[in-house]
Amino acid sequence: MVNKAAAKELVSIVIPFYNCQYIARAVESAQRQSYPYVEIIVVDDGSTMYTEQLAPYMNSIRYIRKNNGGTASALNEGIKQARGTYFAWLSSDDEIQPSKVRAQLAFMQRRGNMISFTNFNQIDSQGRMIRASLNRKYTDQLTFYRDLKDFCPVNGSTVMAHMKVIRSIGPFNEKLKNTQDYEMWLRIALQYEFGFLDVPLTHYRVHERMGSKVRAHDSTVEIAALHQIYKPKIAEHIRKLEAVSG
Repeated sequence: MVNKAAAKELVSIVIPFYNCQYIARAVESAQRQSYPYVEIIVVDDGSTMYTEQLAPYMNSIRYIRKNNGGTASALNEGIKQARGTYFAWLSSDDEIQPSKVRAQLAFMQRRGNMISFTNFNQIDSQGRMIRASLNRKYTDQLTFYRDLKDFCPVNGSTVMAHMKVIRSIGPFNEKLKNTQDYEMWLRIALQYEFGFLDVPLTHYRVHERMGSKVRAHDSTVEIAALHQIYKPKIAEHIRKLEAVSG
């Protein structure tokens, strides 16, 4: 249950959209939220296909169209236009459970987290379940940071963050076309503790046109560059956590 202090906190669900055939399913899943104080912002990053799928939803979403600039620029535009106290990212090919916003907000308020992520299920192009509860379970911060140092353990569509976090850390890096999420989580993790809600509240869709498949090589190059910058910083953070935990 969401506590009274958070009962009317507006949550902005930002959906970056570029030529994605699953956009209607993403929007519908956002509309089905049991938590009533939600705004849905679809940022069309210069799409040339599938925009007609949005026609039935125009009266219930905030639609923003911009020139193509990549996922990071679409997210940044959505955040800039958002009115909410909290930001939630939903990729245009993913879906979220009706209870996601309510459950995640209650979790964050209960624990005092400014940012959190959840477990997720993997689905195929038809929405059929492939694997359930795919995320590694994080019961302590040390395990999370050790993983974060080497790879991205956070699925972007599972994230919710207080807008204060985004404003204090700065925008997504628009120079990164594939790993803007990982770079953002690395920056945030140096200043804020991530909460992990071990409930699969997101359906992560695997399909042939997904960016992580199409641009796998470019992602590898970007990750290597990020590791040069952030591995020493995260390693130092780990040493501090180890010293405190004994």
